[in-house]
Amino acid sequence: MYFLYFDPSVGAMIVQAIVATVAGVILFSKNLMYKIKTFFGLHKHQDDLYEDINVDDSDVDKK
Repeated sequence: MYFLYFDPSVGAMIVQAIVATVAGVILFSKNLMYKIKTFFGLHKHQDDLYEDINVDDSDVDKK
């Protein structure tokens, strides 16, 4: 029976590959679901958060 030797860097590389794969799948699926919802018109439009802020040019010039 042969035992393979894994040093700590190989273990860390394997964990990093697993985490990167999971993150990639999650981000890809969110983007895909957004495109599907937008295509069928199911995506709700969110209001802009900065529409309530009123900044006049005179306010900026005073500072």
